[in-house]
Amino acid sequence: MKILELFAGVGGFRIGLENANKELFQTKWSNQWEPSRKSQDAFEVYNYHFPDSENINISIADITDEKFATMDADMIVGGFPCQDYSVARSKKNEQGIEGKKGVLFWEIIRATRIIQPKYLILENVDRLLKAPSKQRGRDFAIMLTAFNNLGYSVEWRVINAADYGRSQRRRRVFFFVYRNDLDFAKQMDDKFESDDIVFDDNRYDDYIFHDGLFANQYPIKPTLVKNRQAFYELSDDIVDVSDNFTGTVWNTGVMRHGKYYTIETEPNYKGNRLTLGDIVQDENEVDEKYYITDPDKLEKFQYLRGPKRIERTSGDGHSYIYSEGGMSPYDELSLPGRTMLTSEGSMNRSTHFLCINDRYRLITPVEAERLQDFPDNWTAKKKLADESVVDVSDRMRMFFMGNALVTDIVKGIGEFISELEN
Repeated sequence: MKILELFAGVGGFRIGLENANKELFQTKWSNQWEPSRKSQDAFEVYNYHFPDSENINISIADITDEKFATMDADMIVGGFPCQDYSVARSKKNEQGIEGKKGVLFWEIIRATRIIQPKYLILENVDRLLKAPSKQRGRDFAIMLTAFNNLGYSVEWRVINAADYGRSQRRRRVFFFVYRNDLDFAKQMDDKFESDDIVFDDNRYDDYIFHDGLFANQYPIKPTLVKNRQAFYELSDDIVDVSDNFTGTVWNTGVMRHGKYYTIETEPNYKGNRLTLGDIVQDENEVDEKYYITDPDKLEKFQYLRGPKRIERTSGDGHSYIYSEGGMSPYDELSLPGRTMLTSEGSMNRSTHFLCINDRYRLITPVEAERLQDFPDNWTAKKKLADESVVDVSDRMRMFFMGNALVTDIVKGIGEFISELEN
């Protein structure tokens, strides 16, 4: 299968798919561009590891229709930019699908319309399902409508990697998108689109619980959570959906033929579970620069992670109390690590802070890579335009991993698609 990897970062999707079936999944094209940076570090790391593919370092909006038409990709993958949906943005400033980077979703649609791949695998923050705050679920409904209009079905699931044995508590929504003329889709039609099925809102329960990709790879308990389920018939008109959508979207669902079926589910995983302690390096491998010995810095971490009540003044002069609950003084090694952010390389409340053998330290870049199921030192080197290979700074390595995905989750998705193709 020939693959186009969009918003490629340092290659998380490619790693996951190659771990699933390296012979089947062949990434032929990639695109990575960071508009706000003069140095294209992520692209340079990707290009260092994967010189065999055509790696394009321009804005996706600048890739012409003619160029996309030359890519006979069987699958498009990508974790499209999430800044406009991220919980790190305030509700006041969220822009949803109309945001500066949110609009890049339409570039995925453009590529899909031209290339017509068999499958897409996409990833985003789970907040996407509830964006924007004033019309919850609208943005996601627009996306479903766009794929439906191109003749595709969409299956989705919010997956917390730690719920399926990985070492990081990272919640992301994954999409499995497939063309309606494929044998897999036709089999679903035969089973679920018969006229003798009366109740639309329950039509795809077996698919969601048993037959779909996510049910197979990431099992769920066989009952609804708090009886949360919804059925919605989408308009063909994207503008109409944008203006009038009032539906509900839960963490699991499927959209087929302009109708979506969604339920709230809980994981049902019975395998081994990794913790933060399982992935930390041996202490003799950890450079002294990662240890915190300065009393002022230790006090700063104590303050950042402690409870707070601070009087603040809003832009219009209104006074209010900002409060923040306390958290553990350091990260528990017996639990999966917390969600890693792009700010991991700085001193802030979300920074992982370890206490091992009565010594305090930060996590290393290798440990950050392990939290995302990347190979050790994957981000250590990059290849510049002049073909020279240089080291990558720790700060950038942490930034890469804060932007990345848990590659083992992609591996599971790839294993299912591999079975469909064989």
